[in-house]
Amino acid sequence: MVKLLLLSLLLPLHLCFLFFLVNSVSTQSLPPSSKLERAALLNLRASLGIKAKYWPKKHDPCTNWTGVTCSNGTLTGLNLSGLRRTRYGLRNPSFAIDSLMNCTGLISFNSSGFYLPGSIPVWLGQNLSALQVLDLRSSSVSGPIPPSIGSLDKLNVLLLSGNSITGSIPDSWSRLSLLSNLNLSVNMLTGSIPSSLSALRRIKILDLSSNSLSGPIPPELGSLSSLKRLNFSNNTLAADIPLQLANLHNLVELDLSFNDLGGEFSDNLTMNMRDIVFFDVSSNNFTGNLPDLTVFSNASGVTLNFSNNKFYGNLSSSLPNASLIDLSNNYLQGLEVNRNNTLLSTNCFRGQPDQRSLTDCNTFYVLSGLPFDEDYIAPVPPPVSRKSNKDLKYVFAGVFGGLGVIVIVVIILVLILKPCYKRSASQRSANVEPVQEEGTAIDDQNISIDLISFTDSFTYEQMLQATSGFNDANLIKHGHSGDIFSGRLEDGTEVVIKRIDMRSSRKDCYMSELVLYSKGTHTRLVPLLGHCLEHETEKLMVYKYMPNGDLSNSLYRCTDLEDDGLQSLDWITRLKIATGAAEGLAYLHHDCNPPFVHRDIQASSILLDNKYEVCLGSLSEVCAQEVDNNQNAITKLLRISSSSESTPSGSLPANCAYDVYCFGKVLLELVTGRLGISNSEDTSTKEWIDQTLSLVNNYDRDLVSKFVDQSLVIDEDLLEEVWAVAIVAKSCLNPKPAKRPQMAHVLKALENPFRVVREEDFSAEILRKNSSKTSWSTLFGNWRQSFSGSAHSQGQSQTNKDGNGGSKLSGRDNSQGSGGTG
Repeated sequence: MVKLLLLSLLLPLHLCFLFFLVNSVSTQSLPPSSKLERAALLNLRASLGIKAKYWPKKHDPCTNWTGVTCSNGTLTGLNLSGLRRTRYGLRNPSFAIDSLMNCTGLISFNSSGFYLPGSIPVWLGQNLSALQVLDLRSSSVSGPIPPSIGSLDKLNVLLLSGNSITGSIPDSWSRLSLLSNLNLSVNMLTGSIPSSLSALRRIKILDLSSNSLSGPIPPELGSLSSLKRLNFSNNTLAADIPLQLANLHNLVELDLSFNDLGGEFSDNLTMNMRDIVFFDVSSNNFTGNLPDLTVFSNASGVTLNFSNNKFYGNLSSSLPNASLIDLSNNYLQGLEVNRNNTLLSTNCFRGQPDQRSLTDCNTFYVLSGLPFDEDYIAPVPPPVSRKSNKDLKYVFAGVFGGLGVIVIVVIILVLILKPCYKRSASQRSANVEPVQEEGTAIDDQNISIDLISFTDSFTYEQMLQATSGFNDANLIKHGHSGDIFSGRLEDGTEVVIKRIDMRSSRKDCYMSELVLYSKGTHTRLVPLLGHCLEHETEKLMVYKYMPNGDLSNSLYRCTDLEDDGLQSLDWITRLKIATGAAEGLAYLHHDCNPPFVHRDIQASSILLDNKYEVCLGSLSEVCAQEVDNNQNAITKLLRISSSSESTPSGSLPANCAYDVYCFGKVLLELVTGRLGISNSEDTSTKEWIDQTLSLVNNYDRDLVSKFVDQSLVIDEDLLEEVWAVAIVAKSCLNPKPAKRPQMAHVLKALENPFRVVREEDFSAEILRKNSSKTSWSTLFGNWRQSFSGSAHSQGQSQTNKDGNGGSKLSGRDNSQGSGGTG
């Protein structure tokens, strides 16, 4: 009886639990209904190289994969936007989505901002018949649009902006009867706008801006009664605006700027556009009188732009109270108009500032056969204030006093610089190239002649094609002198292109690089493949592509595609990188005449090829080293401390000691594994460097364990190398520039670091008595006494070529602790 009672009580609980379980399972996303779809997603994961943390292989795609949406076990949505590829996937990216060919239930595909170089596959419009949203914005898509896209009769949103799509707009798109949003802006489309687009009766947004479309605007587009936003700007459209566009009653935005449209602007075009908030027909060839602007009933929030045309005649005094009206750069005339929200410059108004000249206005009206306002008054310049005789006395006194000071300074400088002038003359007589002072202007003509012998010239169109129109997807980083883009030339060569905006950069920032390369190439400088200097406001430099990027993003690299694990570079590779960078700097400091200073040595300027061989980049700050004698004389005169790291003007120092200091921070970054040391000057970083250097002791190797990168797995011998490199770094980071080693000596130490720590350690008294037997460990503790017997008294190193073609110092394997040549 008791058992029956318990069963009767537990039975409802069992039923409730079963109901909850069934209900919860039915509400969750089920795995793909067929093995075919799951296999397609796994193949897509491999072909695109999606990182494992976004699409973990052992988890259900419908529930655990980012951007994957399923409905009743069927794949319905795929969003690649924001996903990142593995390093392997980034090497050969392409429009590799063929595995989706059988996912016929796909409703939405979004890859905006995801790099998909290549053309849209034809099968996409044939197989994915259920597709409603296709978003490929800024995906580096190229080639023509396949007409098969017109077969997607359920398509509602089609976004292809920000790519390199070529060809014309297919007529087959007239079958996209459900389309409401079409954006083809910022591409390379040519041809005319097809009148068949008038069949898109549900279209609300139509954006064809920033292409190369030509011909007239089809009058049939006036039948698109649902249209709210129409943008045809930045094309080469010609002829008049068709009057049929006046039927677009629901239009909110109309942008026809920067075209070749012309003719008179009819009042009928704006009569029915009462809901407009943005109206722009600027930079065309419109003429005649302005239309009646009072028709805009919602004037308080309207922006109207009629600038850069040829509108003429008197301006109506009843302008609407819009948020902005731009009428500048026309030939309007009349009385003075005072409105804070109206731009009237470069017209023919009376009493207004910044107007055209009387001759310009009169000539235009005469040639047009129009009456001109004879009472036109040219703008009057502001009156010159008159000074009293007493004020003039003070002015003259100040002028002559200032001239006296200038004369005295000039005399002092002549006395100081006279010996330097004699030395320079003797150099010229010996056919030695004189030292170029920092900041000296360089003649563009001479450079262009020299460039022919060592680099190629590219056209701007080639650069646009290589970078997909400088697409954001190709942007690597924002550099000091310009933006850095990845690109691919017509022959398939991968390159890196630096885009220098001359309006915001130093005028000679690219010239210093060209001068450096014109003096000869070196394996430790990133190869310059070419240039494009045809534009005044934009200069382009083309470099060899370095597969492993720079040191800042290669010190730790992803090696496991499954768990996205990170592994740091081993010590052998780190020492190889340090030695390669030292070779490059030694070339600049000792093999160039005059010596060059890099001035931007940090982890991000040390570029790495596929074998982790080093090439120095970021060469826009390179300049000739300042002449020491001149600098010392002026320094003594002005009482400027010679130990300062920055010049009085705040610019980067043009001396080799500054490069050595920056290189010391790179060495410390390699030893400790701490990222960002070399490119930071903040207080916390300086405090950390001082604290770390206090642990670097020439006689106590055990302290290395307190600052060495814990990810390094090294044996006893390699730990000695780490200790030696830390000692070298500390010497490079000496706060007094005069006590820092030369790069030639740093290179010797890095090529044989065991000599730094394994030579016999002498006491301080013995060192004073036996300066010729100075050990390497002591050598890096006091650089004033080091390398006193260096064979290169002029600071230049004799070089020979090793197996890799790099520049090496002769006799480095036999050199002794004193720095002799052996």
